[in-house]
Amino acid sequence: MSKSPIRLLIAASGTGGHIFPALAVAQHLPNYTIEWLGVPDRIENELLPPDYPLHTIAVEGFQQRFGLGTLSIVTRLVSSIWQVRQLLREGKFDGVFTTGGYIAGPAIMAARWQGLPTIIHESNAIPGKVTRWLSPFCNTVALGFEAASKYLPRIKTVTVGTPVRDSFQLTQALELPIPPEVPLIVVVGGSQGAVAVNKLVRQCAPVWFEAGAWIVHLTGEKDPEANTLSHPQYLSMPFYDQMAPLLQRANLAISRAGAGTLTELAITETPAILIPYPYAAEDHQAFNAASFKDSGAAFVFRQDQLTHETLEQEVLALLKSPTRLEDMKQKAASLAIRDSGKRLASLVRELVEQ
Repeated sequence: MSKSPIRLLIAASGTGGHIFPALAVAQHLPNYTIEWLGVPDRIENELLPPDYPLHTIAVEGFQQRFGLGTLSIVTRLVSSIWQVRQLLREGKFDGVFTTGGYIAGPAIMAARWQGLPTIIHESNAIPGKVTRWLSPFCNTVALGFEAASKYLPRIKTVTVGTPVRDSFQLTQALELPIPPEVPLIVVVGGSQGAVAVNKLVRQCAPVWFEAGAWIVHLTGEKDPEANTLSHPQYLSMPFYDQMAPLLQRANLAISRAGAGTLTELAITETPAILIPYPYAAEDHQAFNAASFKDSGAAFVFRQDQLTHETLEQEVLALLKSPTRLEDMKQKAASLAIRDSGKRLASLVRELVEQ
């Protein structure tokens, strides 16, 4: 076994979908000394508690076509691998854990260079480029969806689910002025919002109000029409930081299909209508949504094929059928891996402490 305390470097950057699962794992490793690898000016600089010292490197993904800018990206990548290797050596780390994204590239390659055990967590149902390219250099790939394993046939994978914040494991009261007996629809477009979905919802809302429903609409900050609808049964805000009680209270969610959001819907047992983000890398949200559709936990519609008339009627039909909503609720619960953080932390211990 390595020296005590174990020193672990966590590489997670850019979005809540990468950072929150990593934080959940860190919370299950209380005896570890944990430091963080991120990127300047990304949200990890705001989200991380002071318990985890943050180291930053300048690195970016290969989203553009190969051209003159590619050389600059490659040069920065090589430099960042060297920086992380120096960090691992000087910090005498025992292992590396990453939740993917382009920060994972230098972290995995530097750990391999140092001969350190490395674990990557892939939250999506179809692995991203980083996971497909670099998983051969990891000891284990932990999966959020079992369906992802077929895309990594020669790699050791373990399905553990995707960890969520501790607040989602506790039943909480919603601190919004919504009557307890009314049906509640929650609309959430992910961290960037969803302007196209927002427009559809505003077109449908009057009919849903007539049916007695209330709507909590999280619009994101990029919707120029965010404040154009006003109604006593309608609450609109860019974001809401108490998502656990909000989804626990919801009778139905209308949502994008990011892996983190789907995990939260499963944990809170919330029936959903999913509209995958059509421009997600490799259409991964559509693959994520398919798992919920196949299980009966959600209805799925492609954005370019969904009219407000269809959405309006689908929601009305569900509101009028409590038994269907209850069945979807049970199906969502069946997808939840409630101890995902604990499972993933155990996997880290198994590899790092051997």
